[in-house]
Amino acid sequence: MKTAHRLLLLVLTGLLGGHPVSAKIYRLYYLGGQSNMDGYGRNAELPRELSGIQSDVMIFHGNTLPDDTTLGGQGVWAPLRPGHGVYFSSDGTDNTYSDRFGVELSFAKKLKALRPEESIAIIKYCRGGTSIAIEAARNFGCWDPDFRDKNGINQYDHFLATVRNAMSISDIDHDGETDILVPAGIIWMQGESDAAWTDSTALKYVDNLKRLMDLVRAAFRSDDLPVVIGRISDSGHATTGRVWKHGDIVRMAQHDFVSGDACAALIISTDEYDYSDPWHYNTDGYIDLGNRFAESMAFLLNQ
Repeated sequence: MKTAHRLLLLVLTGLLGGHPVSAKIYRLYYLGGQSNMDGYGRNAELPRELSGIQSDVMIFHGNTLPDDTTLGGQGVWAPLRPGHGVYFSSDGTDNTYSDRFGVELSFAKKLKALRPEESIAIIKYCRGGTSIAIEAARNFGCWDPDFRDKNGINQYDHFLATVRNAMSISDIDHDGETDILVPAGIIWMQGESDAAWTDSTALKYVDNLKRLMDLVRAAFRSDDLPVVIGRISDSGHATTGRVWKHGDIVRMAQHDFVSGDACAALIISTDEYDYSDPWHYNTDGYIDLGNRFAESMAFLLNQ
């Protein structure tokens, strides 16, 4: 994998024409999924080392929209800072930051510490409540590219629009020089909605996940792009006890996907986290999850 990425860097550097020296190369990571990727951590509870702007990390956070709307994915490349959690939005000119954060802060900080020689860029697009299975979409949205309701726009379309918008910018750090984005990895936190529907839906999750990750890899033109999956967990705080009725099936499907993919890893520390509500981790959980994502991603990249 390291050899392939070195070759890609050489090819891209050669394509720069008159700018082989000044162009900056960013390693690009995609963060996607549903609400625990959105992030419900509270900015006011962040430790000092994560509460400021990470000026050496750039992020493009695509504006999230439901299915059957106008095409979403508008965003602006900007240095990473708190506020990219739930309720974040962008109109393509300005970002509106929220009082919440997700895994992106600790992920970038830890990955930078593990791979200090690299410049990091992040594309984030996710939406709470979304499923991969079409039948579990409800009013939240669906990642299956074949999902069609009114106008045929689904979450995969919004994801593709986000990637197109982000990759169309040649100078992401606004320093007047061309930048190169080299896809390096995928971070995926999703599956709760598929686990809340039926057992037959949950049993299809491993195939649905594999197909979607293949499509996301294809969007970044790398069929062995490393993928790190966050295992779903259950707070047990529903009125009936279990929040995700078929969660165990989806958890096993996530394990099976990773077991069958040499370029994938599974984060299982989610079982240890506390919750801010029945569905979402607390501040400490998101910080730890971001660290674990970074550690696993660095391991896969070093193979």
